[in-house]
Amino acid sequence: MKLVKTIEEMRALSNTVHSRGAHLGLVPTMGALHEGHLSLVRAARDKSDTVAVSIFVNPTQFGPHEDFAKYPRNLERDCGLLEREHVDVVFAPSVEDMYPAGAVTWVTVEGMSDRLCGRSRPGHFRGVTTVVSKLFHIIEPDAAFFGQKDAAQVAIIRRMVRDLNMPVSSEVCPIIRESDGLALSSRNAYLNPNERKSALVLYRSLRRAQELFDRGERDPAKLIATGKQEFAKDSAARLDYLEIVDPDSLESISKISKRALIAVAAFVGNTRLIDNIVVDPER
Repeated sequence: MKLVKTIEEMRALSNTVHSRGAHLGLVPTMGALHEGHLSLVRAARDKSDTVAVSIFVNPTQFGPHEDFAKYPRNLERDCGLLEREHVDVVFAPSVEDMYPAGAVTWVTVEGMSDRLCGRSRPGHFRGVTTVVSKLFHIIEPDAAFFGQKDAAQVAIIRRMVRDLNMPVSSEVCPIIRESDGLALSSRNAYLNPNERKSALVLYRSLRRAQELFDRGERDPAKLIATGKQEFAKDSAARLDYLEIVDPDSLESISKISKRALIAVAAFVGNTRLIDNIVVDPER
C-alpha cells in the first residue's frame, strides 16, 4: 500500500493506473475509520482494479461552532486498517495543499444544498461538493463509493456529477449498523454510555415510521408524527429534523407513491447524528 501526501504525486499515480487501462475506485473519507468505511473499501475492491482511499478532514464542511478541531484523527491506525483490506493507495493531503492561500472558488449545487442537513448546517454541502470535486479532479476515479447513511450527500454529489459532466459513477452501499441498530459513525466515539443508549432513538423513530408504512400508510405527515413520538420519550435526544423526501431531489413529498427517503438528524448531548431508511410502495 502506498501513502501519498501531495496532489502532484497522486496525479502521477492516477495517470499510471489509467495508462494501464485499469479501473480506479475511490472511497472518500475523513478518517477515523470504522466497519462502515471498510464495507465501502470491500465494495470498491470487488468492482475495481485499483482502490484509492482519501483521508482528509475537510475544514470547509464544518460550521464555526462544530467539531472540526476535535474530530478524531489517527492516520497510522487508519492506514493499518486499510493495508489489511489490501487498499492500493491512501491519499492524505494537507489542508494547505487542498486549499491554496487565497482560494475563492466553490462548487455549489443550488437548492439541494439547503435541504435536510443543509438547512441546519449552512454551507456544509458547499464544503462537501467543493472537496469531492477537487478529489475527483485530482484522482480521476472511474467510480466513487459512498455510504447510504449520507443519503443527502450522495444525492447532491450525483447531481453535481451529472450537471458538470464528470466521468465518474457514484456507487452507494448499505448502512452498517451495530447489533442494536445504531448506524456506525465516527462521531459515535463522542457518546458516553448514557448517550450511546439514547442515540438508539434515531433508529427507533425510523422503524416506527416504517412499521406504519408497511401497514399501508402513505401519508408522510402521519409517518413523521409516529416517528416523532419516539423522541418524546427521551429528553436526552433533541430532534433536528425528521423528514420524508424524494431520494434524488431531496424535495418534500405529499404522498408516498414511489421510493422515498425517511431521514432523521438529532443531537444526543453535544453530538449530532444522522440516519435514514428508504421505503418503496412497489416492493
